[in-house]
Amino acid sequence: MTGFKIGDVELNNRVILAPMAGVCNPAFRLIAKEFGTGLVCAEMVSDKGILYENERTMQMLYVDDREKPLSLQIYGGSKETLVQAAQYVDANTNADIIDINMGCPVPKVTKCDAGAKWLLDPDKVYEMVHAVSQAVEKPVTVKMRTGWDSHHIYCVDNVRAAEAGGAKAVAIHGRTRSQKYEGVADWNIIGEAKRAVNIPIIGNGDVQTPQDAQRMIDEIGVDGVMIGRAALGNPWMLYQTIQYLESGTLPAEPTPREKIDICLLHAARLVALKGEKLAVREMRTHVAWYLKGLSGNGQVRKALFDIDTHAGLQELLRQYVETLETTAVHA
Repeated sequence: MTGFKIGDVELNNRVILAPMAGVCNPAFRLIAKEFGTGLVCAEMVSDKGILYENERTMQMLYVDDREKPLSLQIYGGSKETLVQAAQYVDANTNADIIDINMGCPVPKVTKCDAGAKWLLDPDKVYEMVHAVSQAVEKPVTVKMRTGWDSHHIYCVDNVRAAEAGGAKAVAIHGRTRSQKYEGVADWNIIGEAKRAVNIPIIGNGDVQTPQDAQRMIDEIGVDGVMIGRAALGNPWMLYQTIQYLESGTLPAEPTPREKIDICLLHAARLVALKGEKLAVREMRTHVAWYLKGLSGNGQVRKALFDIDTHAGLQELLRQYVETLETTAVHA
């Protein structure tokens, strides 16, 4: 399996980690990269947060060189502030790609005339993408949804507008804004958009297995496959998909110890990134994802809420995996 190019940025395969808010910080992105992911995307950052030099926002612009190539996603409702934020990212970060969010369905974003709000107006899509792409050196891409709701699906027009505005690729989540993450992703609309333009189209939505990724490429002809929720607590899904697309063979599922080892690595990186207190709190959600499918994980998930130190988290998980392995030996 060969990769593809986004502008002058070469991807060595077709698998891309989606920009998930609250998840895609350097701790998880680096794990995804170590599992072979062709491109990792950072969680979205507000244009105003960049311009006001908000401390938390500025921390979100940090890119570890080992993560590259990396796409940094920005959002905003005003052309002036979006352009200024893009210029800041262009000049002051080592991200490879600047991505504009046109998919976020959250009301606090859409009511600012940002995110998925643009899906109602192809002219605005063109205007914003053109303004940003003219103002920066790095390639500009767009992440969008198929439409605002089932009555306002302008996906093909929006993708054409993004291409005309200078976008070097578009990622499309096959759901409307009103669906959020419910229902079924409509891959056919992504296929229509792919046939309407000459830039790479990246498909997203309901890619839960490596076979789904292959089917999306075969059936609708996307250039890349963006994986989001299926990779939560399961970066093996990214590696398995890369291997499956390359050779048609599925690597083995990870052992419980392999899962716990990566979970502990994730925790150590998050502690280094955010400090112990915040990292341990955030890891409660991640640990639940890593433990999915492992026997007896309910008790561990309960115990997590009484743990507020990194050492306590390490001890809990090590004891748990040792219990699992002992049980397996005696079974």
